[in-house]
Amino acid sequence: MLQKLARDFAQQEIMPLVEECDRDSRFPMELFEKARQIGLTNMGIPEEYGGLGASAMDEVIVAEELAYACTGISTSLSTNQLGALPIILAGTEEQKAHWLGERLQDRGEFVSYGVTEAAAGSNVIGIETRAEKRNGAYLLNGAKTFITNASYAHFFTLFAKTDPAAGHRGMTCFVVDRDTPGLSVGNKFDKLGQRASDTAEVVLEDVEVPAENVVGEVGRGFYLAMQVFDYSRPGVSAAAVGLQRRALEECVRYAAERIAFGQPIYQHQAVGHKIADMAIHYHAARLLVWQAAWQLDAGIHNPQTPAYAKAFAADMATRAAVDAVQVFGGYGFMKEYPVEKLLRDVKIFQIYEGTSEIQRNIIVRELFAQR
Repeated sequence: MLQKLARDFAQQEIMPLVEECDRDSRFPMELFEKARQIGLTNMGIPEEYGGLGASAMDEVIVAEELAYACTGISTSLSTNQLGALPIILAGTEEQKAHWLGERLQDRGEFVSYGVTEAAAGSNVIGIETRAEKRNGAYLLNGAKTFITNASYAHFFTLFAKTDPAAGHRGMTCFVVDRDTPGLSVGNKFDKLGQRASDTAEVVLEDVEVPAENVVGEVGRGFYLAMQVFDYSRPGVSAAAVGLQRRALEECVRYAAERIAFGQPIYQHQAVGHKIADMAIHYHAARLLVWQAAWQLDAGIHNPQTPAYAKAFAADMATRAAVDAVQVFGGYGFMKEYPVEKLLRDVKIFQIYEGTSEIQRNIIVRELFAQR
């Protein structure tokens, strides 16, 4: 039922807006409230704070369906879950009741997640944003970049160095209201793909944050950020799987209708085998994503599995998009055909939420730690 709800929403609500939103680089805000009303956003917020308390498996099922229609729109629809995760995982009861219950659920607000900086992407420890304790509060200075939904966010979960000399033990997470003096959001970035998802810079200039807005323990922010990635990667991987399925189905439809040398092109082995590989990789990636989600729901902590899922789903989605353009031939290069957009949208899956190279680093680390 959940899968059907998400699939119907993708077909009826997202699909008609995809071309316009991609062209105009516009996130359709009107869709967010519709999705929220039927439970397709804020899914992981616990029931006691007004959310669904959805499982990780529920979330990946929905993520695949929404991403099938548009990975840009689905990214922005799902970002509240990422931004809320630090509070869900490490927040106090008061923080959860206010930020999750009152702000996200009751008011229908947006939250954005802020780790990435101009000089610190994969190297999370290298962030330069500082939080100096002064008169019982913290003064934040720095800038975050590539922040999804920053233009719309009502508050942020941001990471800063409270003790720069302590390395990974000197990072802390804060929840920061958008209206706090000194916080500003820059112009959104003009992107190659996922253009319907808003991405912008957040600048912090002497932003005073009360001590009660510290999320988790002071100095434990790095560990919290790593925990957030373990929880968020299955959903991102599922979105890549949704794009894979879209590429596969578009190719099956086109290759059955396109005639070359007197027969449908799928009957030519060079084309048919590309589509067969696409199907194999789609099902394999989907099962890896489901395994990662199942482990989260079962309370099994194993960073390898979400790393397997993220690396494989991202790489295979990229291959599927490239092959889909090839199957479509010259038409695949034209904007009036759907696979052109898939190729532009897919590349970011190998970059955000931890690059494919970082996923392999995690896998190597875990493999050799077991010796």
